[in-house]
Amino acid sequence: MDSEQVRREPAEPATEPAMVTGGGASAVGVPAAPTATSERPPVGPLGRTLRRGATISAFTLVLVQVTSLVTTLALARLLSPEEIGIYAAGTVLTGFLVMFAEGGLRGALIQRQTELEDSADTVFWATAATGVLMSLGALAASPLVAWFFSSPLAGEIAAVTSGMLLMQALTNVPDGLLQRQFNFKRRMIVDPARSIAFGAMAVLLAYLGFGVWSLAIGNYFSMAVWLVGTWALGRWRPGKGRPSYRLWRELARFAYPLLIQSVVWQVRDAGQAALVGRFLGAASLGQFRYGRRVGLLPTQAVVQVGSYVLFPAFSRLADDPLRLKQAFLRSLRWLWIATAPVAALIIAVGEPAVVILLGERWREAGMFLVAMAGYGATIGLKATANEVIKGSGRSRLLNRVSVVQLVLGLGLVFVALPFGLFAVGLAISATEMTLAVMAMVLARSVIGYSGRELMRLLVPPLVGSASGLAIIGLLDRLVIDVDDFSGVLGVTILGGEVFAFLAIYFAVLRLLDPIAVLGLLGVSRTYVARVLPGRARRGPVTR
Repeated sequence: MDSEQVRREPAEPATEPAMVTGGGASAVGVPAAPTATSERPPVGPLGRTLRRGATISAFTLVLVQVTSLVTTLALARLLSPEEIGIYAAGTVLTGFLVMFAEGGLRGALIQRQTELEDSADTVFWATAATGVLMSLGALAASPLVAWFFSSPLAGEIAAVTSGMLLMQALTNVPDGLLQRQFNFKRRMIVDPARSIAFGAMAVLLAYLGFGVWSLAIGNYFSMAVWLVGTWALGRWRPGKGRPSYRLWRELARFAYPLLIQSVVWQVRDAGQAALVGRFLGAASLGQFRYGRRVGLLPTQAVVQVGSYVLFPAFSRLADDPLRLKQAFLRSLRWLWIATAPVAALIIAVGEPAVVILLGERWREAGMFLVAMAGYGATIGLKATANEVIKGSGRSRLLNRVSVVQLVLGLGLVFVALPFGLFAVGLAISATEMTLAVMAMVLARSVIGYSGRELMRLLVPPLVGSASGLAIIGLLDRLVIDVDDFSGVLGVTILGGEVFAFLAIYFAVLRLLDPIAVLGLLGVSRTYVARVLPGRARRGPVTR
C-alpha cells in the first residue's frame, strides 16, 4: 500500500499522498498530552486556536510537500512507469480495505461529547480487531490480484503490503484524540518524519536496484515511524476506559455514513485503477498513478491544512448556527482562493512541467494531469461542504453523494477507456465537479447560505484564475513552448511562467476582491512577526 493511500483524514478522503502536518502543543496553546476526557478549547479562543493551527500546519506542510515532490521526481527517474504501475496494481486491494480498518469510528470519536474514555477504548479494540481481519483477508486474496492483473509480482506486492492495514488501524485512537484536542503535534513532528523516512528509504533502495520493492519497504518504514510517533506523542493507552457494545453501536450510528462514503470512494478509486491496469496495461497505470499524484500534491495539501481543524471546529460550533455559517463561508473562501489558481496553472503548464521535471517518458502522465485539473479545482469546495455536514451531526446526507460518486466514478471512466488515458482524466474531472456541486447543495440545506453569498466568494478567484490561464497558456503554446527546453534552463523558464501566472492572478483578485488580498497580506505580516519578532518591532537593521 503506497504511502499516499495510508492516511485518509476524516474530512475529504484524501487521494494520493496523504501527508499532512501539525504543530506542537506549546505553539498552539493546547494541552500537551490530550486524553479522552480532556475538554475542548472554549468557544472564545477557538478562532485563535484554528488560526495558529492552520499557520503551523502550513509551515510544516512546506517541508512535507517539498520532500514528497523531491521523492516523486527521484523515483520517476529511478523507476519505470511499468514498475510504478505494478506497485499500484499490487496495492489496489489494500488501498480499498484500508477504510474498513477504521470503519468511520475515528471521526465518531472526534465528534463524541460524552463518555470519552470508554468511547476511546471501544474504538481502539473495534478498529484493532478489524485491522487484523482486513490484513488476513488481503493476504488471502493476494492470488486474486495476481490473476486479475496477470502479474505474479503484483500478487506478491499485495501479500507483503497486507500488514500495513493493521498498522494503520492501530493509529486511529491516538491520532483522533490529538485532532479532537486541536493538538498539532502529529502534524508538526510525525508527518514530516514519515515523509522523510519514506523518501530516504525508497529512493536509496531504488538506486540500489530493488525496483518495485523499494516502494514496499519504504512504505513499511514510513508506517513504523507513524505508528511509534503517534503513540509516543498521544500519550494515550488502552485500559483507561471500558469498551462496551452499547457505545460501539452509538458510535457506529454516526460513523456508518462516513464508512459508506469512504468505502464508496475506495471502490471508485480502486475500480478506476483496476480498469486502467486491466485494459490499458501496467505502463498506463503507472502514468495514471503519477499524473494523479503530481496533480493532487498542491491542492490536497491546502485542503488538509484546513480539514484537520475544520471537522472538530464545525462540531464545536454545531449548536450556534450563525457562527457555523460564518465559519463555513470563511473556510470556503480561503480554500477556493488557494485551489482555483492551482487548477488553472496545471491546465496552462501541467504537461510541459511533468516532461521537464520527470522526463519525456512521463508525458502521458502530464496529459492526464491536465485532463483531471477539474478534480483539483473543486476538491476544496467538496471537502469544506463534507466537513460542515459531518460537524453538524447530519452525516447521513453524505449517503446521497456516495451513490452518485460510485455510479459516475466508475461509469464515466469505463466509457472513457477506449479513448485513452486523457479521456479517463476528463471523466474523473467531470465526476468530481458534479460531486462538488452536490455537496454544496447539501451543505446549503444544513447552514442556509444564499446564492449571492456563494457567488461573492467564488467569482473573483475564478476570474483571476481564468485570466492567468488565458494569458500564460497562450503565451506558452504560441511563443515559448517550454517543453522544448530541458535542465536548468527549462526549470527556470517554467518558474518564470508560474511567477507570471501568480502575478496576473493576484492582480485580478486585488481588483475584484481587495479585502481578500489585504487579508492574505495581513496573515503574511503576522507570520513574519511571529517568526522574527525582534525585526517586526524594530524594523530592518541598517548600518
